[in-house]
This record gives sequence, C-alpha cells and structure tokens, in this order.
Amino acid sequence: MLNSFHNIEQVREEWTDLRVVVRADVPELQRFADWVGRVVTVNCTGKILVDFGDGAWYDLAKESVEILDKEDPRYGNYKTTANSAQAQPTRQS
Repeated sequence: MLNSFHNIEQVREEWTDLRVVVRADVPELQRFADWVGRVVTVNCTGKILVDFGDGAWYDLAKESVEILDKEDPRYGNYKTTANSAQAQPTRQS
C-alpha cells in the first residue's frame, strides 16, 4: 500500500497545475472539445481532477488528455476566474 501511495504522490507532483485538453479520439469527452483545463490534483485512484472553468472538477484518466506546453496557442485559453474553485474567488453579486 505504501508503494501505491508513493506512486500517487509522484503522479500528483508531476501533473498538478498542468494545462490539458481532451484527446479527439475519446468520444465520451467531446463535450469538452476545444476547452482548456487545469489539473487541480490527482485522486487516490490515480485519476486526474481537471477544472475546465465551468465550476466543476472532473476525474479523468490521464490517457484521455493531452498536456499543453506553454508555447501552444491554446495554453492561454484557460479561464482562471470562470468559477468559484479558486483560493480567493472573486465576490459574486
């Protein structure tokens, strides 16, 4: 069990805060096509929790997303203030 926990922690360190998009060949995730998400964390089952800026987090298999590098023009399309899942969310009126 300790080895499994260690592996999850390692994946969490590698994936947290990466920008991702869903792969085009995953039909059940096409509702997120063209959305840029941010990996919030990795859960205990090894799935990544992704925030697409719509107010929810989605647990996805790592294999179902592509990591964006900072040079990708889509990288800046992540809406950082689109939801309340922020350390200091803006006040809603």
